Amino acid sequence: MLATVNPTMEKEFDSKMRIESSSSSSNNDGGNDDSQRSKVFSFRAPQENFSIQDFELGKIYGVGSYSKVVRAKKKDTGKIYAMKIMDKKFITKENKTAYVKLERIVLDQLDHPGVVRLFFTFQDNFSLYMALESCEGGELFDQITRKGRLSEEDARFYAAEVVDALEYIHSMGLIHRDIKPENLLLAENGHIKVADFGSVKPMQGSQITVLPNAASDDKACTFVGTAAYVPPEVLNSSPATFGNDLWALGCTLYQMLSGTSPFKDASEWLIFQRIIARDIRFPNYFSEAARDLIDKLLDIDPSQRLGAGPGGYLSLKSHPFFKGIDWINLRAVNPPQLALDPAAQSPGCEDHDSSWNPTHVGDGLVKPSDGSVAVASASDTGSINRLASIDSFDSKWQQFLEPGESVLMISMVKKLQKITSKKVQLILTNKPKLIYVDPAKLEVRGNIIWSDNPTELNVQVISPSNFKICTPKKVMCFDDAKQRAAQWKKAIEALQNR
Repeated sequence: MLATVNPTMEKEFDSKMRIESSSSSSNNDGGNDDSQRSKVFSFRAPQENFSIQDFELGKIYGVGSYSKVVRAKKKDTGKIYAMKIMDKKFITKENKTAYVKLERIVLDQLDHPGVVRLFFTFQDNFSLYMALESCEGGELFDQITRKGRLSEEDARFYAAEVVDALEYIHSMGLIHRDIKPENLLLAENGHIKVADFGSVKPMQGSQITVLPNAASDDKACTFVGTAAYVPPEVLNSSPATFGNDLWALGCTLYQMLSGTSPFKDASEWLIFQRIIARDIRFPNYFSEAARDLIDKLLDIDPSQRLGAGPGGYLSLKSHPFFKGIDWINLRAVNPPQLALDPAAQSPGCEDHDSSWNPTHVGDGLVKPSDGSVAVASASDTGSINRLASIDSFDSKWQQFLEPGESVLMISMVKKLQKITSKKVQLILTNKPKLIYVDPAKLEVRGNIIWSDNPTELNVQVISPSNFKICTPKKVMCFDDAKQRAAQWKKAIEALQNR
């Protein structure tokens, strides 16, 4: 059955998405008087009349509540893009039009080698499309995962490039608000690109032209970000500042050097308690310079964080951790060697994100059923719904979540049977939902029936790594190599007692 579009709804959507007049003049006198604004806004990245059929779609880079980012090759030119495909119906229903326009306008005006570039946009009856710079090196998060942790030399290089990009972003009067390893992409040449400006916040006096009908939330303290990287002032509903991004930088540097975020725990609630208490534990292999830099970035007072306090970015770039960094020629330096995806290198292994059925998008094509578009991008402003710090919660698990659903705990475990065992991804969400997924075929292998009644659902800890999940009809045995059996019991019981 082909999807149909309501002409009235489409017309209403287009009117909401239309870019209204704005001034490109630097004269801010009478800035609130729309009559004094220029009637033309010129985009660097044009709005084209392309169709999604003009592109050959490849693997999925990431999934959000109203969007997917897919590798797309233009058929006539062969050029590769990261195509962000956004669902119009959801955007309208959830009143996200202002956020979508703000991201488009901000990306159009940013021009820095450390920021992902927007090339053009287009739309059809069902979707909006943004053709972004494709970063073939993948996410920094993947490099950390594949290497276990980065050497201090590699971490220094990547951190310096993030600092360089953040200095530019902040100089433009913008707060990114979702800095984390998943949003730090690597170009084909291995250099860092900051991506995902869906949570961006322009500050007063910003150099970015923000149009009247394309503005982020009026409340500067809106709760956005990703659990493990959220600063304490955001948890306390304080206004957003540039210090928010510097806190996230400190968390990211810690994760580069250790392999995990500094506030990692079994649930978002426990993570938030550690953040508020500033419960940081440094591994003994961290150098004194690394500890000192992270300590200064994770200052409870956002105005005193290195880079935001006295001395600004000069004091941050002058820190001993960055000794030897040539800030002027930073992007001319050879970057660290990339670790390749072992799954892609192994014979007989599928690339499980190798393609995406283009019938999910485009005019007159079959629309995905409700729930087929997953949640998990922190750019979906208004809630924290991704916990990437726990056991590699990357984009491939997002398809198993529904809009508004967030992960409380996730881990790769062995499901033990009488003779054999099989690796599965065990996922607990706030729905509540408890499922286990085949990590190779990306299929749900079991949906454990939830009950708040401990006689109908309970966890028995056998050893630090072994535990049983018991229901009236079935008892399932699992082995967690990271010895988190007790944490699984605690997380499930906490949800039952909420």
